[in-house]
Amino acid sequence: MSTTFAPLQNDTFLRACLRQATDHTPIWLMRQAGRYLPEYRATRAQAGSFMGLATDVDYATEVTLQPLERYALDAAILFSDILTVPDAMGLGLSFAQGEGPKFEKTVRTEADVAMLAVPDMNKLRYVFDAVTSIRKALNGRVPLIGFSGSPWTLACYMVEGGGSDDYRMVKTLMYQRPDLMHRVLAINADAVALYLRTQIEAGAQAVMVFDSWGGVLADGNFQSFSLAYTKRVLDQLPKAYNGQRIPRIVFTKGGGLWLDDMNTLDCDVLGLDWTVNLARARAAVGGEVGGPGKALQGNLDPNVLFAAPEQVAAEAVKVLERFGKPHTDRHSTGPTHIFNLGHGISQFTPPENVQVLVETVHAHSRQMRRHAHTP
Repeated sequence: MSTTFAPLQNDTFLRACLRQATDHTPIWLMRQAGRYLPEYRATRAQAGSFMGLATDVDYATEVTLQPLERYALDAAILFSDILTVPDAMGLGLSFAQGEGPKFEKTVRTEADVAMLAVPDMNKLRYVFDAVTSIRKALNGRVPLIGFSGSPWTLACYMVEGGGSDDYRMVKTLMYQRPDLMHRVLAINADAVALYLRTQIEAGAQAVMVFDSWGGVLADGNFQSFSLAYTKRVLDQLPKAYNGQRIPRIVFTKGGGLWLDDMNTLDCDVLGLDWTVNLARARAAVGGEVGGPGKALQGNLDPNVLFAAPEQVAAEAVKVLERFGKPHTDRHSTGPTHIFNLGHGISQFTPPENVQVLVETVHAHSRQMRRHAHTP
């Protein structure tokens, strides 16, 4: 499917992903299209349910663009859910109002695992149609990020049957039957890779893997049950499509302990939660001007957005300063930062504080570059 899209007017986010110098630090927010926006709540009420919203191309396009109408964000992210893949595997996803996701069927036994297979991507056609529709509607304003849950994170939901506080079921399976766990993860990895490849073909200009539950694993298990399968996904993704580089971002919540291990991943950007010191992360994996390294994304605590506007601005400046001066050499790659939250934005966030955040990041990061002299 070849579609012609409008040329990109603001490529700051993509350039920062590829460690190229930019005029300002780009910003986008995890869950930027969501319940904190009154216009989102109105559209969701119209759609009748969360899945009604996600599976309708027009609604999904509308809510993806809502935050961009309000704020000068540097990227859009596809409005969807991380659990679309297990849903397409036949596990029966539903969302009870205010309760979060539930699966009708769980994956806990040898028989359950034997039933699993990489799903037919036609079952996810609504996602790819939404990607193409959003990309057209953006009309080149900013790039569009596609995404998926990581193989491990999807496995957690599939085994638990929904969210979990103690990860009892999934860890029991992992410790008792590692062979079954590895089989689930291998199928998930191949499904996620195909899912992201198809999003890229539909128009996604960058892709992100959300390893939301990677941080609950013990050291050693993280490497073999999460990281290894994220790597299996990345190995199957194209580096470029239609002559354009497609940056890949990996975000492991609670993964700060394993930055050195994550540095071995074949991705462009590592997302960081708010527990990580950005200066240390930059020193560990950000690389030098002219050398290899990872761009870093993050990592403001989302709860900062409940403070007074001047505190929001002050905390945003702290994050920028912690990363330090970005490189400004147009002829070389070097350490770059993409501003984001350390996790998704809370539904109770005052929308006006997001405005303060975006404006502060743009203004202060421009100022930092003016004072940065590249030798």
